[in-house]
Order: sequence, then structure tokens, then C-alpha cells
Amino acid sequence: MLALFILALVCSTEAGVLKRLGSQLSVRTSRLDLTKFQVPLSNAHLEAQPLPTLDELDEREERPRQDTMKLIFPRAGSASLPSPAPGLSLKAITLGHGTQNYTCAAGSTASPVAVGAKAALLDVTPFLPFLSAAQSLQVLNLITEYLVSFDTATIENSKVPKLGRHIFDATGVPTFDLGKKGFLRAKKAAGIAAPAKACKGANGRGYGAVDWLALTDAPGSVGLKEVYRVQTAGGKAPASCGGRAARDITVQYAAQYWFYGP
Repeated sequence: MLALFILALVCSTEAGVLKRLGSQLSVRTSRLDLTKFQVPLSNAHLEAQPLPTLDELDEREERPRQDTMKLIFPRAGSASLPSPAPGLSLKAITLGHGTQNYTCAAGSTASPVAVGAKAALLDVTPFLPFLSAAQSLQVLNLITEYLVSFDTATIENSKVPKLGRHIFDATGVPTFDLGKKGFLRAKKAAGIAAPAKACKGANGRGYGAVDWLALTDAPGSVGLKEVYRVQTAGGKAPASCGGRAARDITVQYAAQYWFYGP
């Protein structure tokens, strides 16, 4: 039921439905302790973990839920992101939905050049109390795979709570505006390839999932120091520009963004 619940939120325009759901979420969220959550730094363990089916999720929906969960992610493996800096704590977990943007020069047969990204950052915190501790990572991954298949207009026009926005500014710096939670101008600190079995794009079709990233504070940030882009789905450009006329390419993607601050 959780995946269907998320889809209903995305698609629903019924104010009464959203109001009832919102009242349930606010009670559960008020008891949520974000200090119990740890960002997944390694992708090595994901290859052997199948995602739950919708039938399994329906079954879990009937079980009592914990108001506070502790996510434990393996940090070992051949490819891992660095841990959050000492003294920082988790401030927000969001689901990003938008486009990775590329450009091709006229007649080029080289790979498209990345020129930034644009995404809405959906607040995932209200959904966490609905997840069992043992399956939290798997369910969040499933939500990301569902999310990438929605078009941007549907997300933008929905009443899903949006915590903020991710864009690249005029100087090419990635920025994350979370309103009262803070503003991050970021720079890349590390990156690893997405797992081989990561969702390639909308409806499972595309050129692949963009890398997982760790980004740190650049001058001008307020209240936030680091962000991790993990559990990516889609976003990669085609391998070649194809020798055609100059053009811009936008590739739909979704990802989890974990924000840290002092």
C-alpha cells in the first residue's frame, strides 16, 4: 500500500483526501527522530537485494509500524562515498524529480556535455514513519523508481509537499534551496557509479542512472553543509550527439537527496 499511497499523493487533486492524509502524516512526523537515519554511502550491497513487490508491501501495511526507525547501511565495498563530516547531523531527506540537462554542438559526434540540472525536492520525511526498519531502504528505492516515470508537469502541478528546489546558478554552481531549512551552494567532493541494476529511466527505459554524489559547502551556503545524491534513477545522456544540428537534451531523473548541517 505504501507505493500506491505515494502514487495517490502524486496524482490526487482532491483537497479532502489530501487533508485527511496530511493530518495522519503530521502526527507521525512529529515523533520522527532523524538522528536515527544514516545515508547509504556504498552501493556494493544493493546488487543482491531485490525490491519488495506490491503484494509484499500490501502485507506489511497491515502490520504495526514504528514511529522511530533506525536505518543501517553497509559502508564497506569497492565503491563508497565519504562519511558526513564530524559535527554534522541529518537535516532532511528529499526525493528529487526533474531533469539532467546536456547540450550538443552542431555536427558533434562526441558525448553530450552536461550543463546542469533542475529538480523539485519532495519532502520524504512524512512517509518514513510508515516504513518498517528492516525494509526502509528497499521501499525508498522503490518509490524513487516509481517517481522517475512521472512527467515533470505532473509533479509540478500536484499537491505533493515540495520542500525546495535544485538548480544550477548562472555561474554553473549547483544550488539547493530548502527554504527555512537552509540554502546550499555546493561543489562535488566525490562520486561513484550507480549500481548496475539501477533503474535506467522512466518506465525502466533510458540510458542509465546518473552517479551517486557527495557534495560539500561552497561559499554562500546558509544552514546546510553537505548533500548526498544517492539511489538515482535515470538521468544519463545518450553516448553520442549523433552528428546532428546543435541541440539541448533534457533527461528525466529521480534521486534521493540527504542533507546535512550543523
